[in-house]
Amino acid sequence: MRAEPTLVQWVEINRQAFLHNVREFQKRLGPTGLMAVIKANAYGHGLLEIARLSTEAGIDWFGVHSLEEGLALRQAGFRQKILILGYLPLAQAGEAVGADLRVTVYNLETLRALAAASRKLHRPALVHLKIETGTNRQGIAINKLGSFLSWLKKTPEVKVEGVSSHFANIEDTTDDYYPRYQLDNFLQAVKFLQASGLDVPVKHMSCSAAAILFPETYFNLVRVGIGLYGLWPSRETLVSCRLRGQEPLKLKPVLSWRARVAQIKAVPRGAYIGYGCTYRTTRPTRLAIIPVGYYDGYDRSLSNSAYVLIKGKRAQVRGRVCMDFIMVDITDIPGVKLEDTVTLLGSQGKEKIQADQLASLAGSISYEIVTRINPLIPRLIV
Repeated sequence: MRAEPTLVQWVEINRQAFLHNVREFQKRLGPTGLMAVIKANAYGHGLLEIARLSTEAGIDWFGVHSLEEGLALRQAGFRQKILILGYLPLAQAGEAVGADLRVTVYNLETLRALAAASRKLHRPALVHLKIETGTNRQGIAINKLGSFLSWLKKTPEVKVEGVSSHFANIEDTTDDYYPRYQLDNFLQAVKFLQASGLDVPVKHMSCSAAAILFPETYFNLVRVGIGLYGLWPSRETLVSCRLRGQEPLKLKPVLSWRARVAQIKAVPRGAYIGYGCTYRTTRPTRLAIIPVGYYDGYDRSLSNSAYVLIKGKRAQVRGRVCMDFIMVDITDIPGVKLEDTVTLLGSQGKEKIQADQLASLAGSISYEIVTRINPLIPRLIV
């Protein structure tokens, strides 16, 4: 669908681009299963919208951050296997089991809460043990696995469906040392669990960068997040891919962010623009006022540095990004009218603005640029 004239800003989700990216990863993964990581409002792309497109692509695993995201998917009718990757409060164990949500576990207290919920609801609790391999975020230390195993053997209502871990330094470097160190730790943990008699049906450690670079990390399930949205995990990932002689995936950005011109005004030479008087015109200037600001996720650090596209041409942001507005210079863009379409992220005419460009200006990463787009802004599949 296309934007309604009543919308002052909206996010477009390109269906064909998303399906193309899924196919690119499926070709790389072969028979390995693919989990669509749709946490954080699908990296800003819209939880339910991306879930619908993932279903169309035949994906049967979803990764979410919280119980709330998992329940939203269930309430919308999605029947995929859904794994909560973040923390599940103990008091929510019953809701997770009742909704048939898998839970990432790294605390014995969580296992006890899930077991109690399982007994009460008369249905198994499915868990994925997360192994600490060197990220030092969530995870069970390998030397603590014995205590988890002892408890699990006495609690058949809790079913270990999977074992997982996560890489710490696979995107920000072309050096393989630390990823291989973590992979060795993961293999050591899996070997210990299997030698102790624990059957582990699903093993997963690979993220988008690992899926691109390290086939040995695939096991039987790969978690793909940023890559599905057409964004490379990092420049280093692309460089590493080329250094290995691998054919880079042909990823297509899925998201475009657009708005409308809310006002056009002329200001004289020497006029200050915006809060703090951080920009002063050097010539008679025409401004377009755009109803987008840092509340919407347009970072304040883009003040006086970023540009938007109007009529396929660049219009520089002038002055500070406000809570709900930005001001852009359209002096050299003839014919701009009230409610013309403005592109904040994406393509217009022959020009384009990419998430990593804005990230570079903001001193951040593309993940943050797209993920922070206000979830209240309508997402339209186009």
